Amino acid sequence: MASLGPTPAAGLKRAVIFLGPPGAGKGTQAQEVARLYRIPHLSTGDMLRDHVARGTPLGLLAKPIMERGELVPDEIVLGMVEERISQPDCANGFVFDGFPRTLPQAEKLNEMLRRLGFNRPLVLYIVVDYDQVLKRLTGRRMCKVGGEIYNIYDRPPKVPGRCDNDGGELIQRPDDREEVIQERLVAYERQTKPLVDYYRSQGVLETVDGRPDVDAVTHSIMGILRRVQ
Repeated sequence: MASLGPTPAAGLKRAVIFLGPPGAGKGTQAQEVARLYRIPHLSTGDMLRDHVARGTPLGLLAKPIMERGELVPDEIVLGMVEERISQPDCANGFVFDGFPRTLPQAEKLNEMLRRLGFNRPLVLYIVVDYDQVLKRLTGRRMCKVGGEIYNIYDRPPKVPGRCDNDGGELIQRPDDREEVIQERLVAYERQTKPLVDYYRSQGVLETVDGRPDVDAVTHSIMGILRRVQ
């Protein structure tokens, strides 16, 4: 990866947003971009848990909703997002994986980014076909200890069922079972796919072929980042 030679993050100063269906590789690529550019990889789930743990005003609002298993309203999530991206470590840019999920969230995020003085976001839309999504999701395994991701078909661990880094047990997420995947894809089409049209109309969408191996996709993404930067 070092041969990709990312340019300094000082010139980025924008949100990098990953879109694509479940199993497209968004999380893997988001982590790699964040690592190469030394910028935060942000998760709204992590933000929610952090605010609840710290007992912030937003966390106190979110806690009973989360305990009931309900979706936290956009205004609370967006408040947490604004608080997080206003922190100094986000000044040179940051990576979103799994947010925004809906058109209203995207519109509010755009307003927020303008207000805070960030450049226009870069939206990377990773495209894969249904059969490949199915193979990636049913083959995906996650380390119970460190959360590292493997795939029994194309990125297997050295020892079956065990993480290469810490020897932790590799498990299959409940939502990676074939009977659940179709429901997830339907939900994606209904909620998240309209974001593709929205960001394309904004002139900030770049399409990435997600079919090659992980390193090849990363190489394509870094080329886009250098060009946009």
